[in-house]
Amino acid sequence: MRDWRRWLPPLLLLATLIGAWQIAASTGLLAELLGIESFLVPSPAEVASSLWDNRPLLAENTWVTLREVLFGFGCAVVVGLLFAVLLRLSDLLRHAAYPLLVASQAVPILALAPILLVWFGFGIVPKLVIVALVCFFPITVNALDGLRSVDPEATKLMRTLYASRWQIFRRVEVPTALPSTFSGAKIAAAIAPIGAVFAEWAGSSSGLGHLILEDNGLVETARVFASVTILAVIGLALFGLVALVERLVVTWR
Repeated sequence: MRDWRRWLPPLLLLATLIGAWQIAASTGLLAELLGIESFLVPSPAEVASSLWDNRPLLAENTWVTLREVLFGFGCAVVVGLLFAVLLRLSDLLRHAAYPLLVASQAVPILALAPILLVWFGFGIVPKLVIVALVCFFPITVNALDGLRSVDPEATKLMRTLYASRWQIFRRVEVPTALPSTFSGAKIAAAIAPIGAVFAEWAGSSSGLGHLILEDNGLVETARVFASVTILAVIGLALFGLVALVERLVVTWR
């Protein structure tokens, strides 16, 4: 019963927004407000029809983008957690590398994408690197903040019990850091499809990002919205998967 109460408000809001969009698009009101032709503003019904009519094409390109998102996100989780642990264990490394880690976020990913394509070619590798770069920062920073948020009294207690540095890290710091780490992973999961689209825009012959570019040039606006809908579903599904793992792992929260 509680689950239904929690999901009912967002579902009602989503239904209201889709209904308003349908009315505004089908009556031409939305096109009139935007000052464009009505065929450039598809209704939700037209988007749904495009999803069904173009399902083989969309499924083929969805599989390409989904692989990039999953593998890129997985690489970011592994590398991000390892880097956060290294920064936690070494004060020197943290003081040297943390400012550079923050400064790296000022570099636009789209500016790096062409360089990565020159280095690694037009295969899946540069796409994975771009997705991993997009997801790396929130995972690393949140994991590091969690590791550094340990109660000093808990550490003192472990030391009075003659616990080693590894035991303190494994039994105190890691459990304390798990909620923050999963928060960073959920943020990364939500933005991972954005990284995949950026990578495909830089250079790709398949994928939803590539399809969006093609459809935009062909003025296939309904199919553009269909691709965007699938990307949103991928992000929500990956976010939900991370949240489910969090519930299974962080049982005390």
